[in-house]
Amino acid sequence: MSVKRTQEHKRIVQKPFLHTHPFEPFIDHNTEKLIVGTLPPPRFTTGELKMGDVNFCYGSRDGQLWTILDRIFNLKLKFETTTEAIEQRKSFLKQRRIGVCDIVASAEREKIDASDIGMQHVVLRNVLDYLVKYPKVTTLLFTGGNSKNGPEYFFRRQLKLYNGTLIKKSNEVPRIHEFTHPITNKRIKTVSLIAPSGAANRAVGSLNSYKRLKRNNKAFTTLDFRVLQYRDYF
Repeated sequence: MSVKRTQEHKRIVQKPFLHTHPFEPFIDHNTEKLIVGTLPPPRFTTGELKMGDVNFCYGSRDGQLWTILDRIFNLKLKFETTTEAIEQRKSFLKQRRIGVCDIVASAEREKIDASDIGMQHVVLRNVLDYLVKYPKVTTLLFTGGNSKNGPEYFFRRQLKLYNGTLIKKSNEVPRIHEFTHPITNKRIKTVSLIAPSGAANRAVGSLNSYKRLKRNNKAFTTLDFRVLQYRDYF
């Protein structure tokens, strides 16, 4: 193979994966709380789902959001790739007036995985525009904090374009902020929850509040900790 053809082959192999969000925001005019994350795993973009995945927002079998909510509300959810499992989740969200509007529309990846830090050339959804269109929303629930490429991180950047900022209300985990919408002047609360993924377990384990609970109950897990945290905000 010539040098020229070898170089062309490398360019083809090394072409970044375009990771596009497969789901439109799930939101209506009754929505009061909005879950804001980044992107589901790449297999939801390519359609190569695993057994146990639910083809809906936060439907990865490896994620914990629906497991957490199932425990809090005793939903008896199905964790399977079926229409019934999707409809269970949609029904719950509508009943609780909760929406989902992940902030990332697309990103490129050199390595095909679900890490936030691996996203490049990120294209964002304008969450502020959705808050104008759906004025009943009073709370944003970030499924992650202000670490690079997390949902709070991107939202801060978006807000800064309008000369806005998040005002800290509580520095305890989960951290709570407020901001004034630059168009509507409405005050909106944000809650930065610990990410519902296994990758965040190390961060949970380092928290003094988790360590204290673990000392009192050796069977206490990082999932148990998230259940306690999420219960107050859903």
